[in-house]
Amino acid sequence: MALAVLSAVGGGILIGSAAVFLKATTGHILGVSGILGNAFSRPVAGWRWAFLAGVIGAAVIVRATGAPVPESFRHLAWQRLLVAGLLIGAGTRLANGCTSGHGVCGLGNLSGRSLIAVLVFMVTAGLMVFLQHIGGWFL
Repeated sequence: MALAVLSAVGGGILIGSAAVFLKATTGHILGVSGILGNAFSRPVAGWRWAFLAGVIGAAVIVRATGAPVPESFRHLAWQRLLVAGLLIGAGTRLANGCTSGHGVCGLGNLSGRSLIAVLVFMVTAGLMVFLQHIGGWFL
């Protein structure tokens, strides 16, 4: 349990530091869905591609070091992951941002729209946990 807490604190510090660094150096908000969505627009913004390469590269490095895959991820069918990804993609478009943009940067900027978005994210996540684990409903 202590390792999980330390890991969460360390991850939070890194995410917060990345958000501050990106805002300070480029003036842009760290919203991953926006960065990904605008990576394909013109004019090409090299910083977006560098950011995405860093996210993917970090995941590759962590796996290469032998970090274990959480048990809860080991038995997920690709179909469930595909549906989840599509729902997240549609949700980020409807909310005009993702959890990183609204939750980390929007709340930090005291955005009312981000507060509402984060509350909806959390209520929806809680409902899905209830439906899947308590209610016996599985996707």
